[in-house]
Amino acid sequence: MQKQQTITPAHLEQAMDYTQYVTFTEQLLSENKTTGTNHSADLVEYTRMNLHRMRRGEKSCVLTSELLDTLQSIDREMVWVVITEAWCGDAAQNLPGIVKIAEASPLIDVKFLMRDEHLDVMDAYLTNGGRSIPKLIALDAETLEELGTWGPRPEPAQQLVLDAKAQKMDFKEMAEKLHGWYGKDRSRTLQQEFVPLIREWANVDETITESI
Repeated sequence: MQKQQTITPAHLEQAMDYTQYVTFTEQLLSENKTTGTNHSADLVEYTRMNLHRMRRGEKSCVLTSELLDTLQSIDREMVWVVITEAWCGDAAQNLPGIVKIAEASPLIDVKFLMRDEHLDVMDAYLTNGGRSIPKLIALDAETLEELGTWGPRPEPAQQLVLDAKAQKMDFKEMAEKLHGWYGKDRSRTLQQEFVPLIREWANVDETITESI
């Protein structure tokens, strides 16, 4: 039975590609603003750091042969819709890897929706009851049938955050640990998690990819 369609063609018309998203963020920063309605000095500074993180991620992310083989095996056109905000550190760390994965296949298109402008979509994809981002929703490009989701962060990073909250660690210390993990990982765990997801979303027989 097909899941109820949450993301519609109207949402996709409002979505941005990665270049548009980065340009939009840069324009807002030039006005000392960020995405959303809260333009506090802290969020603007987080956004400024996040642009540097994305640029670094664009350079440091190298796709594995396993992931490239998996991408070569798919024959289903997909749209990956990512719910995000420019001030979100997890988004900045993961978007470059997600984009690089999608760019390696002509069958995958990535679109970005701002969370606070599309709470109708966000609230359909909560994590433990919260509006955690980034959140990726994979859709069949033709029917917009939902194929699956990922997010808001790789599992080890998610566990790091859960442990930090359980220990009542302050935000600054937690952020330092989290971004330290991302810096060492360089999108490797993200790629490992996406291999089985892409196979599932595209209905790929694992024996096919193993024989490539």
